[in-house]
Amino acid sequence: MDTRSFINPDSSERVQYNTESFPVYVKRDILSTYPNYTAVSHWHDDIELIAVLSGHMLYNVNGEITRLDAGNGIFVNARQLHYGCSEDRSECIFICVIFHPMLLCASRYLEQKFVAPVLSDSSLPWHFLNHNTAWEGNVLADIVKMYEALAENAAELKLQSLICDIWSSLYQNRSVHEDAPPARNHHLSALRDMVAYIQEHYRERVSLADIARAGGVGKTSCCAIFRQFINQTPNAYLTDYRLRRGMELLLSTNLTVTEICYEVGFSGGSYFTETFHKYLGCSPGEYRKNHGSS
Repeated sequence: MDTRSFINPDSSERVQYNTESFPVYVKRDILSTYPNYTAVSHWHDDIELIAVLSGHMLYNVNGEITRLDAGNGIFVNARQLHYGCSEDRSECIFICVIFHPMLLCASRYLEQKFVAPVLSDSSLPWHFLNHNTAWEGNVLADIVKMYEALAENAAELKLQSLICDIWSSLYQNRSVHEDAPPARNHHLSALRDMVAYIQEHYRERVSLADIARAGGVGKTSCCAIFRQFINQTPNAYLTDYRLRRGMELLLSTNLTVTEICYEVGFSGGSYFTETFHKYLGCSPGEYRKNHGSS
């Protein structure tokens, strides 16, 4: 399996939907299944919604961090760099919903009046969902209903209906800033380019100088930008990304651990195993045995 299939030509993530021809991903997820309790920072054309069921996590969107406790959640607009993590390595169980805005564009009129204004709103990269606020509580309840709908015979129709309900609430309750100039952040643009470089070249030998060059910045600025927006060094992000691709190959292929280690850019099997155990708390073989299909 070519792991590059997870990345679009612009290096945004290609979401692996529940059903290939229906662009919705819904999953009840557990943060401890991610390396070091941290998801890889990424972006995509899709909308993302999180509802925390138990525990807590920190959620980072374009370098802004908010804490999500049980009962609360977050809306993340399209094409924003984002990820969730737990710095104290405490467990968090949550529902993640990702859907493409095309589901809301049944006509050109709907797209122009209700969808495009939200997607292009530079003042709305994300929105905290508080269960104590009535409309936000309804959105959080709808996120849970989306997960429950997966067991229904007409799941896709139910999901479509809930997505429309959620979008209606977001559209009607957003703050409109008609005169606000488009937000420009050159450091964020540089980070996107550097992340894109890592995601394209992670199989190869990648140096700090290579990453910095991709963003058009010096090595010191490169490290500062990574720390500012995603609280990691460039090399730590590279390691996390390689591990994530390795986890996918462990569960989706019959490649040996040694073959996978070279496939995802590690210099040797022992280093891959050591790093894997450090971040996941188990060996690659144990991970495959415990999480693979029975």
